[in-house]
Amino acid sequence: MNYAAHNKELHHTLEITEPTIFMKSDSSLLKDGKPFFIPDFSSEIHYETELVVKIDRLGKNIAERFAHRYYKEVTVGIDFTARDLQRRLRQQGLPWEISKAFDNSAALGAFIPLEEAGAIDNLAFHLNINGQTVQQGCTADMLFSVDKIIAYVSRFFTLKIGDLIYTGTPAGVGPVHIGDHLEGFLGEKKLLDFHVR
Repeated sequence: MNYAAHNKELHHTLEITEPTIFMKSDSSLLKDGKPFFIPDFSSEIHYETELVVKIDRLGKNIAERFAHRYYKEVTVGIDFTARDLQRRLRQQGLPWEISKAFDNSAALGAFIPLEEAGAIDNLAFHLNINGQTVQQGCTADMLFSVDKIIAYVSRFFTLKIGDLIYTGTPAGVGPVHIGDHLEGFLGEKKLLDFHVR
């Protein structure tokens, strides 16, 4: 919930004063262009395209002004969400990890150095499905910057080398279907490319 327009499209009316955090396990990762298989426990899998940063130093209680020292590579990724499952769990007031952290629910693009990508607070990214742009965002529109997120998360969890932080999705989320071809871009650079099976 790091982009106001996305919160509106999902009808989140709460005032957000700090980042909303959830975790995925290493079995959630989907890398190297491997296909995403729609799981049998959901009939409504949504894509959520996000900027991803890779932590490259061990850190705990990181001050926001020093957070930029803890990453130097970025990419685009997709936080797949079983929206029907998430809705039901939320309505019951239950944890919704199973709707977000299931196997292969975190598609990950190829990383590029930050100096090649550009300024972290003004990175444009977008997702194409079957050649059509379906979602686009810019880190300038984040409610909480990358450095704020790192500082916040590190209060609760020790960040380790190789940890990945997905930084939230802009408006435009929607369903994926068998046969879809997904391509994720940072600027005009394609970093993510895979199919839905």
